[in-house]
Amino acid sequence: MSLPPPNTPLYNHPLPEIERWLIAQGCEQDPQEPHCWEIKGRDWAATLWLDIEQITVRYHGAGEDQQDIQRSFKYSLSRQDIEAAIFSGP
Repeated sequence: MSLPPPNTPLYNHPLPEIERWLIAQGCEQDPQEPHCWEIKGRDWAATLWLDIEQITVRYHGAGEDQQDIQRSFKYSLSRQDIEAAIFSGP
């Protein structure tokens, strides 16, 4: 099974394909909480959650005073838009 075109909303992707996509982006799945994923960028780190209606990402210590920055992206967005928003960093 291959991924749909990049401009396809994420809700049209089967879960195994979303998981493969996250792995291809360098994410590591939490074995205790399979809906949680960790990712490290060049100068940032984040946790992603596959929630029921959205993907939530929390960039660790990326805000003012080293506070976390949290953002959520609805599955109705395209995979390419979510990829650009999440993996470009905080």
